[in-house]
Amino acid sequence: MAVVNRTKLDELLDPAFMNKLDQLALVSRKIFAGKMRGERLTKRRGESVEFADYRSYVVGDDLRFLDWNIYARLDQLFVKLFLQEEDLHVSVLLDISKSMDWGEPGKWLYARRIAAAIAYIGLINFDRVSLYGYANGLRGQIAGVRGRHLMFKLIEFLTDLTCEGVSNLPEAGKQFAIRHPQPGIVLVLSDFFEKASYEEGMRYLLGRNYDLYAVQILSPEEIDPRIVGDLRLTDVEDDDVAEVTVSRALLNRYKQNLQAYCERLREYCTRRGISYLFTSTEVPFDQIVLSYFRRRGLLK
Repeated sequence: MAVVNRTKLDELLDPAFMNKLDQLALVSRKIFAGKMRGERLTKRRGESVEFADYRSYVVGDDLRFLDWNIYARLDQLFVKLFLQEEDLHVSVLLDISKSMDWGEPGKWLYARRIAAAIAYIGLINFDRVSLYGYANGLRGQIAGVRGRHLMFKLIEFLTDLTCEGVSNLPEAGKQFAIRHPQPGIVLVLSDFFEKASYEEGMRYLLGRNYDLYAVQILSPEEIDPRIVGDLRLTDVEDDDVAEVTVSRALLNRYKQNLQAYCERLREYCTRRGISYLFTSTEVPFDQIVLSYFRRRGLLK
């Protein structure tokens, strides 16, 4: 079983890349509270082991935290404040609709590699990590796990997922928001080819005040198709059929429409504080992790 797991892990993350990930940690642009104390210190004051500051004593304060040395010098009562430890929740929503199983290099492998890298960084830093596949709703999950020893379990989950169904981000976003009321970092990895409204799906996620990242992944064939002639095209998700004559003028119009669609998605995200990235699978996925995510402040 260990050999099989190692093979699956190497398919997504090679050892040299994992060594680079060992030096990184996930960082939130916001302060999050988990349900139990974790391994991460926050700026919110509590009663942990790391001293933060003093404040004047008021009736009802815990007498155990009075600083008697200051009282002896100043004849005034001060209470010690400490940094409080909190969980950081990190979730990846991975589009597993049929349209993701497309392209060369393939979108599906590309997205799973990014998901595996983020999950690994979270686990080695003892964050709470959740992975979800979604199409017309959530399909499969590993929720709230922590610790490096669970990496093989997450790899098994990612390699066993298959692309099927029609993407419905509104339904998936609604289900996820219900299951995860606590704030946290959320990455959506998708081509965002939605016949439903991606805006509605994003609104569910924004309503929970997540630190939200949207990564739109397209293949070179989708960005710059080279097909010509009389064709019968079938939608891989819902089997809709269209017979078209593909000319240079039609290809130019397609590229303009695709660019406009991606620009609307980018503007929607930017206006609402969502970090948006458009990438082709021709861009090495490790550059997305090591360069883009670090520039955006997700990793340090």
